[in-house]
Amino acid sequence: MKLSFLGAADCVTGSRHLLDLGGQRLLLDCGLFQGFKQLRERNWAGLGAAAASIDAVLLSHAHLDHSGYIPALRSQGFNGQVFSSQATRDLCEVLLLDSAHLQEEDARRANRQGSSKHAKALPLYTVNDTKKALTHFVGLPRDGRIKLGHGQSQAEVRFTPVGHLLGACAISVRSQGKTLVYSGDVGRNNDLLMPGPQRVEEADYLLIESTYGNRSHPPEDVQARLAQILRNTFKRGGTVLLPSFAVGRAQALLLVLQRLRETGELDQNVAIYLDSPMALQATELTIKHKKLLRIGASDAAGLCDGVKLITKGADSLKLAGQLASPRAQPSIVISASGMATGGRVLNYIETLAPQARHHIAFPGFQVGGTRGAKMVDGAREIKLHGKYIAVNAEVSHLEGFSGHADADGLMAWLRGFKKPPSQVFVVHGEAAASDALRSRIQDELAWPVRVPQHGETVEL
Repeated sequence: MKLSFLGAADCVTGSRHLLDLGGQRLLLDCGLFQGFKQLRERNWAGLGAAAASIDAVLLSHAHLDHSGYIPALRSQGFNGQVFSSQATRDLCEVLLLDSAHLQEEDARRANRQGSSKHAKALPLYTVNDTKKALTHFVGLPRDGRIKLGHGQSQAEVRFTPVGHLLGACAISVRSQGKTLVYSGDVGRNNDLLMPGPQRVEEADYLLIESTYGNRSHPPEDVQARLAQILRNTFKRGGTVLLPSFAVGRAQALLLVLQRLRETGELDQNVAIYLDSPMALQATELTIKHKKLLRIGASDAAGLCDGVKLITKGADSLKLAGQLASPRAQPSIVISASGMATGGRVLNYIETLAPQARHHIAFPGFQVGGTRGAKMVDGAREIKLHGKYIAVNAEVSHLEGFSGHADADGLMAWLRGFKKPPSQVFVVHGEAAASDALRSRIQDELAWPVRVPQHGETVEL
């Protein structure tokens, strides 16, 4: 058995871990690299293994840094199946098609503006590529168990829910008398929407994510914090912009805003806009899979009650301009993407960021190198559509909305194993976070642990 770290081994993005069982090759996640340019360029360098040699992809959840490379893999010759929970499969249809659409739009814009360094800008993959890739997906029943392959390289695979996002699971692969567990992204015990992560009790080899490996979530009440932001901004006549991940985060924000309305902390007359067709689709899927949530069916069904839905691109541009007017009524806008890397939220940042009366609040993790990370770190101008935009609006980071377990949460999940694994690999974290979690595992649990390098292959 061999394990190759083809992504998320030296950064927090691009999860791709190749398990070679001798007669069968399984890819654990197949994500996009995001953030810094040198990482994004890896998306164009190929997988690091022949796509046609991979028998199956085992997908932990739908976020693009875990799923977003699948259409490219299929275009490079992958012809196997992609196994995941049914909710993950449903969300991937939304996320991957949107990713392809944005890439096509970015390529067209670059060619129109002549801003590409290449003779012709091309998307990494197209909508048509993505539709073909989606035919390879297999959504698993609730027990999440399958057998793959034959003979000595046969593998028994199990998917265990770990909170974080609708359908998200840890993946256990048992073959040749040994069990490898990949955590995927581990959720929080006190998440607004998702139940806490279920324990996995046995592993000979363990891959653990470390997104928040060196941090603790602030002990703030996110509902109270958001209420305060709304009050302060509305007093000065401003609008609150919430750049949000369309899947998971947008629904959590809608839930909190509905609760603020119920308590009277948010006036019923204040307009709430949801400007993200993908977030609307994800909300519909959240309601469809409501049995996976920790909230009641009525709370799930009412997420969009009284919310103004913006579906057309022209209406998005129009609203962004209207809200920048001095005569505009204070409002709340939820729009994607969550790290301001693209999408309609850029319309609002372009018009609202230069004005000090507005507030831009980022509810969740910001990958280094993204516009969101730069703004949270205090950047007073950002590059947008080929030009620099002043950032005079108030900017804040609502870390309490994060769907990731923090360092203490990760350690609590690890303590659920009945005995120490033979080896732990810390992945999916920025360097400081991964090393901090490695140190805690070594000092507090005394388990063999290391941080692998990008492209490294180890014998198991």
